[in-house]
Amino acid sequence: MTMTPEQILDIIASHERWLQRKSGGSRANLSGCNLADFNLAQVNLQSAKLSGAYLARAILTGADLSYSDMFCANLDGADLNRALLIRADLRGAFMRGANLAHANLKEADLRGGALISGNPAAPATIIRANIGQSDMDEADMGGANLSGTDLSHSSMIGATLEKTLLCGANLSGVNLEGANLQGADLSGANLSSARIVGANLAGANLTGALIHRTQFQKSDLHGAVLENVDLSSADLAGANLSAGDGRGLSRSMRDILQEHAVWIREQGRGGSRAQLAKTDLSNIDISDVNLSGADLREAVLTGAVMRRTSLVMSDLSGARLNGADLRDAELAGVNLTGADLTGARLAGVDLTSVELKGADGQPTGRLWVANLSGAILVDVDLTGARLSGANLKGADLTGARLTRAQLRGTDLDGARITEQQLAQASMR
Repeated sequence: MTMTPEQILDIIASHERWLQRKSGGSRANLSGCNLADFNLAQVNLQSAKLSGAYLARAILTGADLSYSDMFCANLDGADLNRALLIRADLRGAFMRGANLAHANLKEADLRGGALISGNPAAPATIIRANIGQSDMDEADMGGANLSGTDLSHSSMIGATLEKTLLCGANLSGVNLEGANLQGADLSGANLSSARIVGANLAGANLTGALIHRTQFQKSDLHGAVLENVDLSSADLAGANLSAGDGRGLSRSMRDILQEHAVWIREQGRGGSRAQLAKTDLSNIDISDVNLSGADLREAVLTGAVMRRTSLVMSDLSGARLNGADLRDAELAGVNLTGADLTGARLAGVDLTSVELKGADGQPTGRLWVANLSGAILVDVDLTGARLSGANLKGADLTGARLTRAQLRGTDLDGARITEQQLAQASMR
């Protein structure tokens, strides 16, 4: 139904009287009306009936649509900048390409909507709410229900989504840089190629979420649930997965370790390899954990406690392990190329070679040596460490303690080491 601007103004005026409880007022009912391209900026349509209304490209900047019934309304391309949509019923609404920057959608309902036909025998038609390719920068959607909503390729920079329901939502390609997703429910959501940089995901539920080439750089995942999530293609550079339960383990980190344990046990046929490259794990306690084969390139493990931890053939190239405690850890075949271990405690560690085996499980006669070439081992305690056959080319061992360390066959070409230090070690 198409209405003239004069008719619309009359309805809005009557609605405002209704809101103020003045005589002659009545609640606005614009359900099914064609309001495309209308300029309704700053209008007060709080609690209005707008179900099925056609508001494509309408200008609704600063409008108050809180508590309104906008079930299955079409707001494609509408300008809702700074609009109030608190607790609005937007089930099944179309808002593709809409401008929702700085809008307030607290506790709004954006789930799919069910349309029931006049035929009792016909099943209800479920219409999924669609807000794809929209601008939602700085929007407040705290506590809103966006379960199953299509938000793909939208910009949500700095948006507030605290405790928001996003179960099964399509967030592929979304930009959530700096967004607040603390306590949000993202279970089963599609986060493929999403940019979630510097975001707050503390306590968020990502159970079963689709993570493919998702960027989590510098995001806070403390306490996040990552059960049944494959992080192998995710970028976790600088993400916070530590400082959690007394051992420094967040729920998300425990999930990663659990999946890695399955990956080791089933020889790669199940679980998923721990992908922790560039991740900030400062002061974490992962003593007695098996992280063999893990990807820890350039990880920050400053002050980490990793006593008796198994890191056989793990990649820690370029990692920062300043002051870390790795006493009695298994580091056979480890890659510590260019790593900084200044002041670390490596007494009793195993840095020997790994004997490679073929597909039949039989030895091939080849060895995978521990590689510490170019590593910074200044003031490191290597008392009783086993370094036989290790590659220490160009390593800096200034001030390192090598009492009873086994250096037979170790490559020390270009390494910074004194005769006095070598005298402490065992070359046999």
